[in-house]
Amino acid sequence: MNRYQWAVAGVVGIALAAGFILTQTNGSSQEVTKPTVIIGDGEIGPEGMAWIPSGTFLMGSDSELAQPNERPTHSVHVDGFWIDTTHVTNAQFAQFVEETGYITTAERKPDWETVRVQLPPGTPKPPDDVLVPGAIVFVGTNKPVPLNQYWAWWRYKPGANWRHPKGPGSTIENKPDHPVVQVSYEDVQAYAKWAGKRLPTEAEWEYAARGGKEQANYSWGDELMPNGQKMAHYWNKEDTVFPVVNPAAGDGVDTLPAGSFAPNGYGLYDMTGNAWQWVNDWYRIDYFAQQAQKDEASIRNPQGPATSFDPSQPGTPADAPKRVIRGGSFLCDESYCLSYRPSARRGADPYSPMSHLGFRLVKDAPPPGS
Repeated sequence: MNRYQWAVAGVVGIALAAGFILTQTNGSSQEVTKPTVIIGDGEIGPEGMAWIPSGTFLMGSDSELAQPNERPTHSVHVDGFWIDTTHVTNAQFAQFVEETGYITTAERKPDWETVRVQLPPGTPKPPDDVLVPGAIVFVGTNKPVPLNQYWAWWRYKPGANWRHPKGPGSTIENKPDHPVVQVSYEDVQAYAKWAGKRLPTEAEWEYAARGGKEQANYSWGDELMPNGQKMAHYWNKEDTVFPVVNPAAGDGVDTLPAGSFAPNGYGLYDMTGNAWQWVNDWYRIDYFAQQAQKDEASIRNPQGPATSFDPSQPGTPADAPKRVIRGGSFLCDESYCLSYRPSARRGADPYSPMSHLGFRLVKDAPPPGS
């Protein structure tokens, strides 16, 4: 579903919000190579970006944790690239808006042509007073609910946008270093053009997220909490049961400052957890199965499928446009949406910003020492 479906029907149908009951398991993994952390300083490489050397890895996962859209594994080679060490932050996005005057998708009246393709054929155009600027916001519940009723914890809120990620009255004034959220795929592309960068491909993103660890369940290894230590920002199950919001927490759960947890083997922070991340590829639920059928010993620099395909979302055409999102968020829970894993993937409407969805970028620049 998209912003119109939320606003009119009051129900949530975004695939990334749909969770799955998962059981944690300790898989088997190994270091591909011992990574060398190289962070650009503006002279040797772009500032604030890490160098990811070219290499070949097994994309996807055959772990018991993996969902069907992550299977099967297949060998992929990617050329070297630079990638942001953190999500793009509120402060960075604010600079872009200040210099360009850009108005984000959530701040504009929804365009019917971009809405229509996400709806069943023949859906009539709604009245203009329904198509109002806004975005999708996590509101939580005050008591446990069945985990297939995801519409219970999401709302379309007029007035929600990157400056007001939870709707009117919310603010980012004291959160300049938090990931910017409530940005659409279109918004991200505009920022990337201004910054002289681009979105990573799905293969580049996963390769970087693994941090040199071949087929580890998590970007830091196979154990969720080594030595009892939390390694990423996801739902705090010790506080409340998902999606119940503890009244003592005020307005509920939220992002943390970018870089609140230890980096992975390439020096990248929050590749999983904190906020989902847009990547460039169209989303097909069966894309990995298609890739695995190819004859190549190793697929080189895949750019993703030519079209979208996702029949898993009731009320949305299977071929409705969707882009891949990766990494999970602060709303992922061990019992519901275990997506803070390098291989986890979802599809999202390119024009539907959400309160747990941000991005980071890559840059095609000479490798260090060249």
